[in-house]
Amino acid sequence: MKVFRVTGKIYKPKLKTEFAREVIADKPEHAEERVYAEIGSRHRVKRCHMKVTKVEEVSPEEIDNPILKKLVAGA
Repeated sequence: MKVFRVTGKIYKPKLKTEFAREVIADKPEHAEERVYAEIGSRHRVKRCHMKVTKVEEVSPEEIDNPILKKLVAGA
């Protein structure tokens, strides 16, 4: 499993903001799908109001999320 950082923007009528999430996935497409599902479920944002701008693989040293860092390190 790899760690991906997905960045993008949310365009709702009363909310315009950027987001960046780190997720564990096999492929970049799977990481993007997971972010759509998580943000949509937590913030009630439909997929048509989200725009993913970049999906990049992150090395274990560059991971910001401490929980993911611990999972990847295996410690």
